[in-house]
Amino acid sequence: MALRIKVRDFVPEDEPGVLELFAACEDWFVAATGQPSGPGDVQSMYYALPPGCAPERKRLLVLEAEGRVTGLVDAVLGHPDPQSCAVGCWLLAPHWRRRGIGGAVARALLSAAPAVRRVTAVLPPGWAPGTAFARATGFRVAGAPGVSVGDRNAGPVERAALRAELDVRSFRAGDRGVVVDRTGVSGPTAG
Repeated sequence: MALRIKVRDFVPEDEPGVLELFAACEDWFVAATGQPSGPGDVQSMYYALPPGCAPERKRLLVLEAEGRVTGLVDAVLGHPDPQSCAVGCWLLAPHWRRRGIGGAVARALLSAAPAVRRVTAVLPPGWAPGTAFARATGFRVAGAPGVSVGDRNAGPVERAALRAELDVRSFRAGDRGVVVDRTGVSGPTAG
């Protein structure tokens, strides 16, 4: 039987489930910020934008499986140029990782955004699950950290992030029996 993942827009009622996800993804928070998630991280993610980017380009998407929040995608369409999408965060709860969900969701989102030719992302240095996923799906990951942490202000103990870039034509994601329902995503899906 196929695993079903629902992708939809984040709504305020998702905050408790997203906070649980953030607690489960402590590995990302510690790698990215030097500390575990805090109570204001949901709101912070909602408002974080790259410099000069219009707020209507921001997309926060929740991934659900078995009626629970299992992941979150934070993306900005049309940034840094009209044919690009910048991903600030792509989280899956640890017990849902390595099941083909990330690749299946990425494939579904990219197929719904034909104008996107390039995806950029930032990866916390030392965060092995994210770096492995990025490389497995075709991202080129910089060998050394860049100068910024992405689309938010750096905290006092944060290190610069690794830059990753995907030419959409080189995207790779195997089919592992994951079905993605993205009918809950509203608004334009492409820049």
